Amino acid sequence: MLTTVASERPRERLLERGADALASSELLAVILGTGVAGRSATELGSRLLEHAGSLAALSRADARELAAVHGIGVARATRLAAAFQLGQRAVAEPLPGQIIRSSHDIYHHMQPRLRGLLQEVFIVIALDARNAIMTEVEIARGSLTSVDVHPREVFRPLIRLAAAGAVVCHNHPSGDPTPSPDDVALTRRLRRAGNLVGIPVLDHVVVGAEGYASIGELMGAEDSDWEGAW
Repeated sequence: MLTTVASERPRERLLERGADALASSELLAVILGTGVAGRSATELGSRLLEHAGSLAALSRADARELAAVHGIGVARATRLAAAFQLGQRAVAEPLPGQIIRSSHDIYHHMQPRLRGLLQEVFIVIALDARNAIMTEVEIARGSLTSVDVHPREVFRPLIRLAAAGAVVCHNHPSGDPTPSPDDVALTRRLRRAGNLVGIPVLDHVVVGAEGYASIGELMGAEDSDWEGAW
């Protein structure tokens, strides 16, 4: 009689020992549900990791790309894509009343959401009078090297929420967070617009692979309008 070894029963192991006890291939097996002829679900999970090169790369894969891997198909691929997206949202979701005191706080909050993306994403974070996060809104997605942002789109949700202030943030897929001249020019336009509508833009944080740049801090050294923004 065939005996199924423990490594081939990831669901049971998860129930008995918790998700932390499972290898990445086993966690993938739980999401996949079943294997295919000649290959267990855990083996399929290992194959996916090998195909992508790393778990981080796998988490960024498009569902159509995953579906093309032998043994995965559309149903399993969409389950994987949904699971990875839920994980990313859970990590990025602000705690109720989370206070933002500095550009480092913004980086720490946004880096899990923006890390590893292959296109620039621009986000505005609405703050209340205590600098507590009210909500965050994705304004635009662009290409590998740029994203088009209009001040109108940034301030629309802020005005609707009656925000007391805001911070804007975007990523550089290249990994280098050094602001471009366009980044600085956009920040100046947003700062001016915020002053006009009474919703100050406290900072613009650029997130890279292993660090960040605060345009507010950079401009504060040159422009008295930015001094003491926080």
